[in-house]
Amino acid sequence: MHVVPLPALADNYIWLMHDDAGLALVVDPGEAAPVEAALAERRLRLRAILLTHHHGDHVAGAAALRARHGATVYAPHDGRIDNVDRRVGDGDVVALEHPLARFEVLEVPGHTRSHIAYAGEGALFCGDTLFSLGCGRLFEGTPAQMLASLDRLAALPGDLKVCCGHEYTQANGRFARQVDPANQALAARCDEAAAARVQGRPTVPVTLASELACNPFLRIDSEPLAEWASRQHAADSRIERFAALRAAKDVFQG
Repeated sequence: MHVVPLPALADNYIWLMHDDAGLALVVDPGEAAPVEAALAERRLRLRAILLTHHHGDHVAGAAALRARHGATVYAPHDGRIDNVDRRVGDGDVVALEHPLARFEVLEVPGHTRSHIAYAGEGALFCGDTLFSLGCGRLFEGTPAQMLASLDRLAALPGDLKVCCGHEYTQANGRFARQVDPANQALAARCDEAAAARVQGRPTVPVTLASELACNPFLRIDSEPLAEWASRQHAADSRIERFAALRAAKDVFQG
């Protein structure tokens, strides 16, 4: 299986996965045009569409792609997403025959209340829950929910490739280095991301193991983050540390 990030809108990624027989699926098509172009260029046939959450920049192209290609649409249990063939929730398995692929569904609320992720075939399609060096804003969930969701993702195999919904790595990295300045793995990751963008390449996918070493939102229990939280008078619990970190990121200018 081949995984390809397709740039879309301002800073979104639509994820294309296909096999050598020319059968494909896409994840979170915020618009149809980049998908159509990629299918035509690679001579692929679209068979499935996986959606992680209801925001328009992740679903707006799904109906047109479904209508044109007859692709099966999988989505969370959320009435705000229409034109869905199968609703999936925590513990469900998306087992495709064409292309042959299998994904475990995990409910990961926080960014939205019904957000899900798909893990399988060496990839973690996590929408806007986990970003490289960051995490999503809490539009509908609580800090406790988001922290629990990130804990679930962090427990997955480290060799999974994190396929997130946006190109936010450099901005996230600037914040991460403010709260975890001595982290050499983080510094190296930021340098790597900068070089990729200069060359016009995406900064993702990246392994979950890399994120565990670099992403402050996955390092709430580390000594540097505990010390940072203490300076913010937010050291009483993991949830309080996470809430303070997310609040600081919300207002960070850098």
